[in-house]
Amino acid sequence: MDHDLERTVREFIIKNFIFEDDGSLTPETSFLDNGIIDSTGVLELITFVEETYGIKVVDQEIIPENFDSIHNIASFVERRLISLSDARCAAAN
Repeated sequence: MDHDLERTVREFIIKNFIFEDDGSLTPETSFLDNGIIDSTGVLELITFVEETYGIKVVDQEIIPENFDSIHNIASFVERRLISLSDARCAAAN
C-alpha cells in the first residue's frame, strides 16, 4: 500500500469533511457508517480522486468497496493506476 497516497486522501478528508484531526480517523474508518461523508461528499471525493490522480471514475465503480475508507480509496486508486500503466505499455508495443 502506498502510504503517500493514503496520507493525501486522509488530508483531503480531514480538510474537507472533518475539519480537525482528533486522531480517530484510521485507514479503515468507514465514512458512511460514521457519518463523515454524505452523498454530496462522495461526489467531491470522486472529483478529488479524478483530478489528483488523473483517472476517470465510472458510475459502476462508485461503491463502498472503493470509496468508504481511506484504505479502500488508496487500493482503488492503486489498481486503476496499475491498469492505466499496463494499458499504456500495451499501446506502446
